Amino acid sequence: MIIGCETAKDDIIEEEIVEAPIIVEEYGYVLNDFNVVRDTIRPGDTFGAILDGNGVTQDKIFEVANKFKDSFDVRRIVVGKPYVLLNAKDSTNTTQVFIYEKNKVDYAVVDLRDTVNCYNNKKPVRFEERVASGIITSSLSETMEENNLSPLMTDRLAKIYAWTVNFFHLQPGDRFKVVYTQKYISDTIPAGLDEIKAAYFEHRGKPLYAFNFEADSINKVSDYYDEEANNLRRAFLKAPVKFSRISSRYNLKRRIKYYGYKLRPHKGTDFAAPIGTPILATSDGIVTKSERRGGNGNYVKIKHNATYETQYLHMQRRKVKVGDYVQQGDVIGWIGMTGNTGGPHVCYRFWKNGKQVDPFKEDLPLSKPLPAEIQPAYFEFIAPLRTQLDCISF
Repeated sequence: MIIGCETAKDDIIEEEIVEAPIIVEEYGYVLNDFNVVRDTIRPGDTFGAILDGNGVTQDKIFEVANKFKDSFDVRRIVVGKPYVLLNAKDSTNTTQVFIYEKNKVDYAVVDLRDTVNCYNNKKPVRFEERVASGIITSSLSETMEENNLSPLMTDRLAKIYAWTVNFFHLQPGDRFKVVYTQKYISDTIPAGLDEIKAAYFEHRGKPLYAFNFEADSINKVSDYYDEEANNLRRAFLKAPVKFSRISSRYNLKRRIKYYGYKLRPHKGTDFAAPIGTPILATSDGIVTKSERRGGNGNYVKIKHNATYETQYLHMQRRKVKVGDYVQQGDVIGWIGMTGNTGGPHVCYRFWKNGKQVDPFKEDLPLSKPLPAEIQPAYFEFIAPLRTQLDCISF
């Protein structure tokens, strides 16, 4: 007699699926192999203190500080800069690799495993072409903000058109178009504006094209040229200060109430700006004076060639010394109130053949256009860019 019976079922064997760990690579290392610590340099931090607190011997710290100064100067770590520690996955948790981010792209690596090594590297960068446009309602910077464009765009356009447009006196209705490239780090992280490939700026109804072209392929030197292959760069900038205003012009017949309306000629042009604003060399040249003297206060004088010299008065501080070679747009000092001055400004003086003149009334030389033999290649290069610009709507 069958007391009981149970229907047998096929045994079901469940296969356990083990997912492979996601491999994370960064800075050339597999981060899975380390305990990763991310932090930023804080006030009072030193390279030695950070590593000493993470189990690195004084011998190795000393070796890095003295042997690898050219690759990574441990004295120059900056508060606020990020760093990464790759620590050993054992009970010691000792730092094996120290990574210091100099900026969003460049970083220094100190590998402390076995033989100490130090080198510099870059994160992978991708460039994406974009276009943008805008119509000026008040200032260029506010227009950039309204159109969600980088503040760097304002600075770049100001540099491109520094010789042809006074950006302090833009008119409502002035407008621009740009073809530019945007940088991305590690393919996805936005890293800011890369370059402006082509631009169109309409100022007071006058169209101004600009195309970035590498005329010197050997030395990799590029500049901006217009649609007729003329260099947008002039021999002299229109002003030694960006986004400034003229508070007093060159005037040989000036009379001042404070001095009893006596004739006191003003042989310079005053550009008013906040204290600390950078002062720029308006052209290439050699510094012949850099000193503090009398009513001039702190000043710099530059000899550009046998014909032209410029002088910059009332600086807060000077950045250059006699004998330095400066290029157009280099910072030579900062706006101040030294010497005889009633407010922060730079008095810009301009000499031609040893005589002070008004630069705004001089027929100043232009930079040379592209050589004739290069122009066919240039016109071929800018043709699609001009079409692209013309097709951008405002």
